[in-house]
Amino acid sequence: MAIGMAEKTALPINSTVRNQRNASHALLDGAVFPTLVRLAAPTIALMTLQGLISAGETAFVGQLGASALAGASLSFPLVMLMTTLSAGAYGGGVSSAVARALGAGRQTDANRLALTALSMAGLIGLVFMSVMLLLGRSIYQALGATGSALDCAVLYSNVLFLGAVPFWLFNAAASILRAGGNANLPATTGAIGGVMTLAVSPVLIFGIGSLPGLGIAGAASAIVLYNIGMALVLLRSVSRVLSAARPAAIMQMPLWTDVYEILKVSIPSAASTILTNMTFIVLTGLVAPFSESAIAGYGSGGRLEYLLIPIVFGIGSALVPLVAASEGAGNFSRVQQLTRTGAVLATVACAVIGITVATFPLVWMNLFTTDSDVVAIGSAYLVRVGYAYPCLGLGLSLYFASQGRGRTGLPLLATGTRLIVAGFGGIIAVRTFRASIETLFHLMAGGLAMYAMIMVIIMRRELGWSPETLLKPLAISLAKPKIEDLPSIAIVAQVEDD
Repeated sequence: MAIGMAEKTALPINSTVRNQRNASHALLDGAVFPTLVRLAAPTIALMTLQGLISAGETAFVGQLGASALAGASLSFPLVMLMTTLSAGAYGGGVSSAVARALGAGRQTDANRLALTALSMAGLIGLVFMSVMLLLGRSIYQALGATGSALDCAVLYSNVLFLGAVPFWLFNAAASILRAGGNANLPATTGAIGGVMTLAVSPVLIFGIGSLPGLGIAGAASAIVLYNIGMALVLLRSVSRVLSAARPAAIMQMPLWTDVYEILKVSIPSAASTILTNMTFIVLTGLVAPFSESAIAGYGSGGRLEYLLIPIVFGIGSALVPLVAASEGAGNFSRVQQLTRTGAVLATVACAVIGITVATFPLVWMNLFTTDSDVVAIGSAYLVRVGYAYPCLGLGLSLYFASQGRGRTGLPLLATGTRLIVAGFGGIIAVRTFRASIETLFHLMAGGLAMYAMIMVIIMRRELGWSPETLLKPLAISLAKPKIEDLPSIAIVAQVEDD
C-alpha cells in the first residue's frame, strides 16, 4: 500500500507522523462500521458539545432581554453560514482532495494541497470579515430588524466576525488532519476550548467584581478568543506533520490544479450551503413581521437543527475522507458500504433527538427563556418540524458521501428543494394567502422530506440501489406470476442482491 510510505529524502519519522500514517492506512483497510464510528465519534462529541455551548451562550444572552435574544437570533443564520461554509463546504473539499491523493499514494500532492487549502482559507476569512463589517447593518435591516433588536444584531455580528480569519484557518487545518484519519486532535482541542469558552462567556457578558460586563458583545468576544486558540493549536499540528514528513513541500508554490481539486467540490458544496442558509434567512424574514417574540421563538426552536447539523457533520467528516480514499483506490464496493452505514447512523441520530424534542418541546424552549409568547412559538415550530428531522440526517449524510466522491452537482440541485418548498412556498403562503406561522412550519417539514427523497434517488448507486437491483424482484415476479412461486422468488432475489 502506497499511503504514508516515506520517500528517500524524508527526515526520520517522529511519533506524530507515524500516528498520522497509521490512521491513513485505516481509511482503506479498516472494517467499515468501526472505522466510521472511530473517525466520527470525536467530531460528533465535539460538535455536540459546541452545540450545547451555543445553547448555553443563547441562555446567557436571553438573560439580557428579548431584544438581545432577537438580535442574536437574527445574526445566527449568517454565523452558521460561515460555519457550514468553512467546515462543511470548504472543509469537505479540502478533506476530499487530500484524502483522495492519499488513497492514490500521492503523498507529496496531498501535502501541497494542504498548504494551498490553508492559504485560500485565510483569504476567504478576510473577505467574510470585510463584508460583514461593511454591510452587516444593511443585511439585518433587509431581514426586517428594527430598533434595539437591530442594534444588538449588528453589535454581536461585528465583534464575532472580527474572528473570521482564524475561524477559517482552524477549520481548514481540522479538515486536513481528518483527511489523514486524525479526528482526535481537532475534537480534543475543540472540546477543551469550548468548555473554557462557556466558562469565560458569562464573565465577559455580565462582568465580575470591578470588571464591567460587555453585554451581548461579551458573548461574541468569547467565541473570537476560542477561534484564535483553535487556529494556533491546529496550525501548529499541521505544520509539524508537513515539515517532518515532506520538508520539500513547504517550498513549493500552490498549483492551479490544486486549487481546482479543492474548489471542484467546495464550490458546489458552498452553493448548497448558501441555499440551505438562504432558506433560514428567508424564513427568518418571513417570521419577523409576525412579532419580536416570533423571531426569538423561531430562532430558539430552530437552534435544534443547528445542533443536529453538527452531529451529522461529525458523521460526514468521517464519510468524506473514507469515501474519497476508497474512491482514489478504486474500491467502489467499499464506497457503497460506507454510504449505507453513514446514512443509517445519521438518520437514527436525528430521529432520536428530533422526535424526543418534538414530543417534549418545553424541555428545549425553557433552556432559553421564560417568556410565554416566545416559548409558545418555539414549541409550535418543534412540534411540526421535529418529526421531519430524520430526513435532515438522511439527506445530509448522502450529501457528504457525494463530497467524498467529488461529485456534488446533482446533490446541489436537491438542496434547492428546501428553498423552493419552505422559502418560496412560505412567501406565497404568508404574503399572498396570509397563512399562519404554523403553516410556515409545516412547509419547513415538507421541505426536509422532499430533500431526503431526492437525495436518495440521486445517490441510489452509492447506496447500492441501482435500477437493475430494484427491478430484479419485479422482473422475476413477472416471469413467474404464480402464487406458489412467491416464496422462491424472494429467495432468488435475495441471492441475486448478495
